[in-house]
Amino acid sequence: MVVPTRTRISVAAAALLSAPVLWGGGVSAEERINWLRTPSAANTTPLQAPPPLPTTPSLPPRGYRYRLAPGDQLVTSVFKIDGYEAEVQVLSDGTINLPRLGTVEVWGLTLEEARQRITDGYSRFLRRPLVYLDLVKQRPVRVTVTGEVVRPGVFTLPVNGDASLGSTSDLSDVGVGSDGGGWPTMVDVIQKAGGLAATSDLGRLELLRPSPTPGGQTQSFFFDYLTVLKKGGFAPNPLIYDGDSIRVHKAKTATNLDLLTASASNFAPAVINVQVVGEVLAPGLVKIGSNAPLSSAILASGGVTRRGSAKRVDLIRMDGQGRPTVKQLRYDPNAVLSSSNNPPLRNGDVVVVDRNTFTKVTDTMTDAMLPFEPIVDAVSVYRLLGLPMPSNVGR
Repeated sequence: MVVPTRTRISVAAAALLSAPVLWGGGVSAEERINWLRTPSAANTTPLQAPPPLPTTPSLPPRGYRYRLAPGDQLVTSVFKIDGYEAEVQVLSDGTINLPRLGTVEVWGLTLEEARQRITDGYSRFLRRPLVYLDLVKQRPVRVTVTGEVVRPGVFTLPVNGDASLGSTSDLSDVGVGSDGGGWPTMVDVIQKAGGLAATSDLGRLELLRPSPTPGGQTQSFFFDYLTVLKKGGFAPNPLIYDGDSIRVHKAKTATNLDLLTASASNFAPAVINVQVVGEVLAPGLVKIGSNAPLSSAILASGGVTRRGSAKRVDLIRMDGQGRPTVKQLRYDPNAVLSSSNNPPLRNGDVVVVDRNTFTKVTDTMTDAMLPFEPIVDAVSVYRLLGLPMPSNVGR
């Protein structure tokens, strides 16, 4: 009799399950149960992902192509054909004048596009002309700086061959100079504007770049230099092109560490000008470091005199709309920076140290007796000498 296939499989399975008993001989029941039990997953500690790297500002894409505009100087020639060499400058209307071709409009074109336009023009009377076009001197870079800087405005930065940005003598009053370095960068432009103001947000600098195509959307890029200066890392310094704009936003909240970090960087002016008047040893204009506290300005002017009052110091500051604000403080050289009595100063602040109470009373009495001083002195002299009083004294 032939055993069915299903029976064969059942017999084989039973033999396989009983193999430990047959092979092991005296295997216990618990061991047989463990052998039949499904193996459990190993208790392994899950791997933790590494901490994310600090984010760094991203540079604008490198797809930018230089486009011609008034002020650029060009050199053009045609291969192996004399009489077509010319050194021209892009005029205010965006055109250049070439031999035999006349006026050619190149405003807004790249060098390759301008070369192709010149080639198409010469192709009308030359057979397959090979045109060379080179930029020998680029126009100055004009950039707008707005927001929380010492001197916002529109700046013209010449790009010189000696890798300099021109004279910076106009920055001597705030102690800021540009290092230069060929083509101007974002740091160069901020320094040209006098450096960041005390209320600026070094962690949110915005670069606005117009679209290369007419009617396109303006591109915006943000840079966080504060995090880079505090934690280290890559600090991008993008090149600035003609027509760019830099906007420095106002800081909403700034800690002492942020103020000290910003003032120690080359983004801030080296010194600021503050007027200190009143009861100090050397009143007048003093130069202190950027974001320096009130106590530094008073100490730089020689400190408070014996006639002065440390309880009454007025800080006069102009707001963004030209309105003066007066804040009464106490002079405390041991106060922490950014405390209520030792705030960081700004360029153009005025500090007034008032007189103490005793000095005010003494000065008031002196002023009140001033008209009577000649009479009082004369009477005192006659009485001391025992002389008869003149008839006109005391009338």
